[in-house]
Amino acid sequence: MDPEVSLLLQCPPGGLPEDQVRAELSPAHDRRPLPGGDKAIAAVWESRLQAQPWLFDAPKFRLHSVALAPTDSQRPHLLLRLGLTSYRDFLGTNWASSAAWLRQQGAADWGDKQAYLADPLGVGAALTTADDFLVFLRRSGRVAEAPGLVDVPGGHPEPQALCPGDSPLHKDLPGELVVHELFSSVLQEICDEVNLPLLTLSQPLLLGIARNETSAGRASAEFYVQCSLTSEQVRKHYMNGGPEAHESTGIIFVETQCVRRLQETEMWAELCPSAKGAIFLYNRVQGSPT
Repeated sequence: MDPEVSLLLQCPPGGLPEDQVRAELSPAHDRRPLPGGDKAIAAVWESRLQAQPWLFDAPKFRLHSVALAPTDSQRPHLLLRLGLTSYRDFLGTNWASSAAWLRQQGAADWGDKQAYLADPLGVGAALTTADDFLVFLRRSGRVAEAPGLVDVPGGHPEPQALCPGDSPLHKDLPGELVVHELFSSVLQEICDEVNLPLLTLSQPLLLGIARNETSAGRASAEFYVQCSLTSEQVRKHYMNGGPEAHESTGIIFVETQCVRRLQETEMWAELCPSAKGAIFLYNRVQGSPT
């Protein structure tokens, strides 16, 4: 493994389709109020806005925990226990200078080192082309996270896609629709970032969930998605620019047969932690043994 990433969940071989995943939304799965109150979060947010005035707050799903049914059942099911959080709270907890201390306090106070952290759930895609290449993007220098590093296409599922407004309620977010948003959001991110037509993409398979240890264990659900286009066709679509073209500066293709040994190459040091998590899970769940 790599110290920048850890695996919270590895799905059974091949991955899980949408109909084998369930979600449970509850206020009990939200983060705990910080010791001494949440004023520190507001201070961090105001400071970040001064440095990066284009940032904006939005509600996010918070991953509390997961439970995978025994693999000896005919169709294993995954339960995601989710709360609600926000991008503002993420910057004020997972990305705060006090993040390591918050994890220690969470473990001491609640028996859960993530208890005080926002932990917004991200999504990422191990996206393969018709000619067996994996797709990576070079992140722009203007993005808030991992500027200039290499990543897989990805982003976040959005509570606002199901319940418009700045303050969605748990009761207004049915689990079935939340799971659909989780799976559809990774396809939307591919369409927006790589500029690919939706009809060229397969239905996602969930590979597992990885934690970014450089942002205090923030979790990302990693998926396997196949594209019916060749790498050259994908490159042409990307160069035409999509809705989120500003988030990256270049596209990189790596042969799938080389991905298993990617950690031994110079490129590995350029990967952001979420991409490393996606590669680890792709190799373990979807990649064929060499």
